[in-house]
Amino acid sequence: MKRILILIALSSQQIIQAQPLGIYQHGTVVRMRTNDCLPTPHGFMANFGAPQSAVISDTCPEYTLVSDKVVYIIVGRSSNQLIPLADDLEFRIQKSELDVRLDDAKHESKFTIKEMILRSEWEQIRKHVIEQLDASPHSTDIAPTRNRN
Repeated sequence: MKRILILIALSSQQIIQAQPLGIYQHGTVVRMRTNDCLPTPHGFMANFGAPQSAVISDTCPEYTLVSDKVVYIIVGRSSNQLIPLADDLEFRIQKSELDVRLDDAKHESKFTIKEMILRSEWEQIRKHVIEQLDASPHSTDIAPTRNRN
């Protein structure tokens, strides 16, 4: 009887410890570009203070992450948060942030979710854009002329 109680106590402790981690989803990064960093909230008192006119302009990576059902547009917090393109990764959503784990790393990188869209809608929009690009007339005189002085 004591053995059973000990096993139950140990298994319940492991479940309690594993619960905050959440369930990881799988996705693929299909696009990356740099954009201005999203402003970070500085707490309750920042809302009542004078607006900050001197904004430090820094560029942060913005990724399009495609999962089975949802497509996420995520933004890094700094310019050194890089994810390789076409890389399959594991992620989880926690408090309006997307926590990404690369290559079975023990630490996670946190990204801000800028936009979410259902994958079916995203594929329809993408298909429509490709059709519009294919239907538009292409100009053959694209290359600029160079001065040879």
